[in-house]
Amino acid sequence: MNILILGSGGREHAFAWKIAQSPLCDTLFMAPGNAGTASVATNLSISYNDFDSIANAVIENSIELVIVGPEEPLVNGVVDYFGGREDLAKVRIIGPDKAGAQLEGSKDFSKQFMQKYGIPTAASRTFTANELAIGLEYLENHSLPIVLKADGLAAGKGVIIAEKHSEAIQAFKEMLVDGKFGKAGNKVVVEQFLKGIELSVFVLSDGEHYKILPEAKDYKRIGESDTGLNTGGMGAVSPVTFADANFIRKVEEKVVKPTLHGLQSEGIKYVGFIFIGLMNIKGEPYVIEYNVRMGDPETEVVIPRIQSDFAMLMASTAKGTLHDFELQISPQVAVTTVVVSGGYPEDYEKGKVISGTDKVEDVHVFHAGTTFNGNAEVVTNGGRVMALTGLANSLENAVHKSQRAAQVVQYEGKYFRHDIGVDLIRYND
Repeated sequence: MNILILGSGGREHAFAWKIAQSPLCDTLFMAPGNAGTASVATNLSISYNDFDSIANAVIENSIELVIVGPEEPLVNGVVDYFGGREDLAKVRIIGPDKAGAQLEGSKDFSKQFMQKYGIPTAASRTFTANELAIGLEYLENHSLPIVLKADGLAAGKGVIIAEKHSEAIQAFKEMLVDGKFGKAGNKVVVEQFLKGIELSVFVLSDGEHYKILPEAKDYKRIGESDTGLNTGGMGAVSPVTFADANFIRKVEEKVVKPTLHGLQSEGIKYVGFIFIGLMNIKGEPYVIEYNVRMGDPETEVVIPRIQSDFAMLMASTAKGTLHDFELQISPQVAVTTVVVSGGYPEDYEKGKVISGTDKVEDVHVFHAGTTFNGNAEVVTNGGRVMALTGLANSLENAVHKSQRAAQVVQYEGKYFRHDIGVDLIRYND
């Protein structure tokens, strides 16, 4: 069948790389894709939020399956749009509808959902601008640190961890009064800080059945030893050494099953990925957040470990036959190092010519923020430029492969962290 992937990042390139290997895939399309996806698919110059143009491309290219990569089109209702058009009735789409996408689209909704269905999470309260005085008093009496979250999508920047009451009060006012995050900050969730070790578990649901995909740990801070500003992710590791089979069983019983039961109880037929951001606190799982898609750069370590035919896995999900699918996972360790533009996550320049990718050996190169210039050269086109994934029988060797590749790739202003996965090597010791 013909397949379309919506998105343009490293996550979508990893999907495309894996799906292109499947005999089930006749022609693969990307909207809009990047310089890397152009080698395995046909890039369409269409925004993933332009639903009319996406629909036209689906019809013109006889596309039977659509996989939605990023959260924004899901929150904006791309699945509902497809469901409302008779000429698209036979097209299968991987991703939740607008109701299901609230799990990520509204922090307030997700917190209420967790509380309603007994899913372990941090204590919290939600405030609007009309409750400013009550909220300020609540903050002044809150234990430190304090976590503040903009309710809506804020491009990964809507979470503040305040070490002082004065910092929390300032951030609270900036969101609710100054409109720092626009509509996303019309509500602010104030949350208890959880101290533990963080990881992500990924679930694939066909609306009734589910499969748990390999777990991963990502590295959000720009600086070594997790210092500096938050980013979209500077690297990732899978599997995670501190998430043994017993812990994953607890996640399944205390989080995955109640989540899917809750969705069904709410009348939501959830078809797609659920990213569960977790804190492991003394062996017990607590949910930090839900995302309604795969993580990035976690996808770049999870996908290479899936040995099964990924297009068949997607087709089984779309058809509701996930329980019949045999998911095979490699025991190898995957480590991804992300190379970024100089200045990221703040201001950075684009258009820097990239070289050296042809010299990278035994590593998967997933493009994120790349495009072609007028001379058909691959150039930088985003903050996060590439994800370089090494796969090996040991964590140390996977780290070495990934880091060596990050040194080989060249462009002006390149930056990457040298400590991705190193903390887990120490943890093993």
